[in-house]
Amino acid sequence: MVRSCERWADLLDHVFDSFTVAVRLWYLLLARSNVCLTALEGCSGAGDSRMGHRATSLMLVLTLLCVVLGVAPSEGIKCGGVLSAPSGNFSSPNFPGPYPYETECTWLIVVAEGSSVLLSFSHFELEYHAACAYDYLQVYNGASRDLGNLLGTFCGRSAPPPFASAWHVMAVVFRSDRHVAKRGFAATYHKDACGGQLMGLSGEITSPRYPESYPNDAECRWSIRATDGPLTLIFADFQVEGGQGCGFDYVALFDGPTAAAPHLGRYCGSSHPPRIISSTRHLFILFKSDFNIVGRGFKAHFYSGECQEVYTTIKGNFSSPQYPNFYPNNLQCQWSIQLPPGYRIKVFFLDLELEARSSLTGGCDYDRLDAFDGGAENASLLGTWCGRESPVPVTSRSHQLLLVLHTDRSTAKRGFSLAYVGVVPMNISCTRTDFHIQIPVQALAQLQRNNVYLGMPSCVAQVVGLHFRIHTRFDTCGTESQRRNNTSIIVSTLYIDFSTGDQEDIHRYEVQCEPKRKEASVSLLAGPDPHRLSQAENMVDVQQRGAGAIDAHETKSQDTSDIVFISICILAGLLMVIAVVGLVLL
Repeated sequence: MVRSCERWADLLDHVFDSFTVAVRLWYLLLARSNVCLTALEGCSGAGDSRMGHRATSLMLVLTLLCVVLGVAPSEGIKCGGVLSAPSGNFSSPNFPGPYPYETECTWLIVVAEGSSVLLSFSHFELEYHAACAYDYLQVYNGASRDLGNLLGTFCGRSAPPPFASAWHVMAVVFRSDRHVAKRGFAATYHKDACGGQLMGLSGEITSPRYPESYPNDAECRWSIRATDGPLTLIFADFQVEGGQGCGFDYVALFDGPTAAAPHLGRYCGSSHPPRIISSTRHLFILFKSDFNIVGRGFKAHFYSGECQEVYTTIKGNFSSPQYPNFYPNNLQCQWSIQLPPGYRIKVFFLDLELEARSSLTGGCDYDRLDAFDGGAENASLLGTWCGRESPVPVTSRSHQLLLVLHTDRSTAKRGFSLAYVGVVPMNISCTRTDFHIQIPVQALAQLQRNNVYLGMPSCVAQVVGLHFRIHTRFDTCGTESQRRNNTSIIVSTLYIDFSTGDQEDIHRYEVQCEPKRKEASVSLLAGPDPHRLSQAENMVDVQQRGAGAIDAHETKSQDTSDIVFISICILAGLLMVIAVVGLVLL
């Protein structure tokens, strides 16, 4: 019996010897998981010492388990890096052959400060998925892998469009999963001191060396493509050598992607060009200087799509780009509310989350939302907000209000959602017994007199000349006496019904009179639709809970999978030890 067991043991030893080389080769080729790698390295070391063949057998079992579970470790692929030359090219690993599985590469392109990076792709073939969830390539406008810097995520066979960075840094990230490898991609880049192909919701263009004097004999060409809708171009600063017909130094604008498009104007001197709005999604800008006399140059901002809107309705709402998802970085967006003269504008903030205040200055130094009491940024500032604030409603003193969102190069947040309503111009006065209300007909041109009433529909306004007028005693039309701050006042509600069809839209104003002083006042009661406000709050809560749940689920799943895998490996090791001990005892 003992000799029989010895023969079986010798046979097993020969089998283990035969597998040793194969196991070690398998180990080198399939080393992918950190968990398997740690376990296998321990067994590999033990195989050269006291445990001998038994450790090798355990190593074989662990390797087989790792392979079966699909987490076998592999040698890391070296790719990515910092590209700092003025121009160059890079490609996916093994290009033009199939790229390796489970690979992640990051290329950081850094050119001279003041320049931009121009990136293009000559070949592109990645595994396709509708949401690019398997293999993908991402391009970032900057060094940070911040969602606000993301220019796009790409996969399949459609090459990304050419990109121009907003500053001198650009990042490219390539990732592959464990299935289906394609040929990958090849890309080239170069720096451009001026000009280039620009795209996005907004951006900034400056002449070379701005705000220092631009060089002689310069020629810069910018081709801008909007993500949605026409483009608006606004010059914030402009000083170019002047001359009759702008024949020396000039900026020329074209309504299309090239200089062959319709001509929008040629500008020089020190007067700002007018606001330019393209008729298409493209705008072409040409800047040229001659051999003599230079100036400070220019700075201009462009906007497109949801990054620039003009609102003229009495009531409305809007939000930051991509809300409630993270807004892009490097934005300067404008929303202008323009109502008829005499109106004022009241803004209600439904949700606001921007990058937090600076810990050093306490100010909104990074991302911010500004409100101006007029149609331009040189008007009076009504307020500046950032972080997770809950601003109180803001009311303009004029019939125009401008909101401007500035975002920097990193750290994007959810953004904002707001509603506004036009405050109807009216003149309110009172005596000891009566209310006198007067509203210009022109301010309510689309309404009939029965759309304006005090307290109840039977107390409608009368049309007298160019005004709606309501003259009523305190003991009628739903008026009531109240005591506020130890003062007796008379209160009623003025209704202005803007409803059309099935869409109800009734604005309510509280009218007050202090009879002893014969002083009257009015305040807007009805702001944004309460149902809409509730929806906005619920949406924010759900998003926050959802994000937390996803993070918790991912963490839990990852922890659980690691625990399960380690448990299997430990169990396999114990079983192998028991088997070896059993063979020895036999």
